[in-house]
Amino acid sequence: MQAIILAAGMGRRLGELTNDNTKCMLEVNGVRLIHRALDALCEVGIKRVVLVVGYKAENVRALIGNSYKGMEVVYVENEVYDKTNNIYSLFLAREYLTSDDTILLESDLIFEVELLKKLIEHPYSNIALVDKYESWMDGTVVTIDSENNIVDFLTKDKFKYSDIGNYYKTVNIYKFSKDFSATHYVPFLEAYCHALGNNEYYEQVLKVITLLDDSPLKALPLSGEKWYEIDDIQDLDIASSIFAVSDEERYKHISSRFGGYWRYPHILDFCYLVNPYFPPQQMVDEMMASFNTLLREYPSGMRVNSLLAGKYFGVKQDYIVVGNGAAELIKAFIERHTSKIGVIYPTFEEYPNRSTKDMIVSYLPTNNDMQYDAADIINYFGDKEIGTLLLINPDNPSGNYIPYNDLLRLIAWTKERGIEFIVDESFVDFVDAEGEISLIKDDILAANTHLYVVKSISKSYGVPGLRLGVLASGDCETIARLKKEVAIWNINSFGEFYMQIYEKYHKEYLKACELFREERRLFSEELKQVPYLRVIPSQANYFLCELITDKFTSKELAVRLLADHDILIKDCSGKSAFSRGSYIRLAVRDREDNHKLTEALKEYSKIEA
Repeated sequence: MQAIILAAGMGRRLGELTNDNTKCMLEVNGVRLIHRALDALCEVGIKRVVLVVGYKAENVRALIGNSYKGMEVVYVENEVYDKTNNIYSLFLAREYLTSDDTILLESDLIFEVELLKKLIEHPYSNIALVDKYESWMDGTVVTIDSENNIVDFLTKDKFKYSDIGNYYKTVNIYKFSKDFSATHYVPFLEAYCHALGNNEYYEQVLKVITLLDDSPLKALPLSGEKWYEIDDIQDLDIASSIFAVSDEERYKHISSRFGGYWRYPHILDFCYLVNPYFPPQQMVDEMMASFNTLLREYPSGMRVNSLLAGKYFGVKQDYIVVGNGAAELIKAFIERHTSKIGVIYPTFEEYPNRSTKDMIVSYLPTNNDMQYDAADIINYFGDKEIGTLLLINPDNPSGNYIPYNDLLRLIAWTKERGIEFIVDESFVDFVDAEGEISLIKDDILAANTHLYVVKSISKSYGVPGLRLGVLASGDCETIARLKKEVAIWNINSFGEFYMQIYEKYHKEYLKACELFREERRLFSEELKQVPYLRVIPSQANYFLCELITDKFTSKELAVRLLADHDILIKDCSGKSAFSRGSYIRLAVRDREDNHKLTEALKEYSKIEA
């Protein structure tokens, strides 16, 4: 069996990375694509490789030569690579197609060798490897029947996003028998090129063949094997994480993305903190019904969006500013401070990161659960020179919560001492408490102009993609200044529309929070059954857990979960104030996901040191 690799293209979308080399020379984690492909072909016993080259052909020839690890390498050159497409490159290699059974693949692919083994070992003689379609995929899409016959190669005008559950993406790796090439593919290839020219794709020929009543071409769906097609620098970045040189590097690469995990559809994300039970499907449907309008029209300016935010939280619009996520407002607010800031560690580090170390006065609770109350805060900062006090309530990552009446005590204490008081209540809707919980109220804000309340809408309302957050205060001068400092269109139309319609779904939100609190209780009980975890009580939508084992560290556990189960958790070893032990933070998701995590965690109970 032989292989044909199509490597004539210019790879324009990769910009400067292909100025002096073709795409197959691209390196992913220090290894060229062409070397990866050849190594895989060698491992499965391929005896001859036909390289169809064009752009920078001399570089490929110089690198590979006429043999590679015992495989014969022959070259076919497409001299008009800049005027033709891959159908012509394959046309030039048609004599090789009919001389032996062939593995056909494209040079911009990175893949596991298991794909080739699966392809070669399968009894079907003529196969197109396919994978379930995902939203990030681009290129040829097919539908298949229950017997893996290819029903259709979809054109753009026939593609419907409502049907993507039935679609498969071609991996661009094929197995053709010598007879199939001689009796079907090459004759149709020659006729197609003659009739429609050379600026087409070879898949068009396969489409024609599948229309035959006796088409011998079958699809072979993958079952989790890794592959990626690299067309641009974003593809290169993602491929680098999927095919990292080690599990540790993969965890580092993926966790440092801070989101965008729809490009990794198999990953279960326990890092980022949202409400699993909101928004309801009807609210999503309402937003989708207006998608076209929202996409094509400008959002309102700050004045209108402040009005909407005020309606959302029931306060005067002069008391509230809406941000592109709470992070935008945190940055604008904290960076103006010239006095020292009291910070309770461990904490949400977006706040101290916006200041300098010499401006931070830190307090670290000494108990193992990292718990503290209003009295602890007053006692510690009572003799410290601070101009601002920061309180995350419930705290991130400990989940510590200071009740409403104690908050009022802290408000009065900071007011008496002339200290600005920042309270981030992004997780407060999750607490087990009756009565008042939020400080975003006209009377409290008006009576305490030193109080600044931050709330991320992303977290408790389950809409992180909208990037919404607010800062509320009776200090109207500061609120007005912040409105001027951020862009007039700092939120998009989708965020504005969400705030506009939220009131209709407020009862569903309250119910979602009830469902969440029950799930948190169940998740806590399950986590306590993991013998090497000490679960710290939490009033937020996550648990901080200490590892009480010497078999592995928090980082090693995080790496193993991603490698073994595609589960992403937060390793807290890199955060400030965790020198006393090994900690992880686990978001609370729905019942099915939480159970999957706890079962995975239990597997590591048997690991020897």
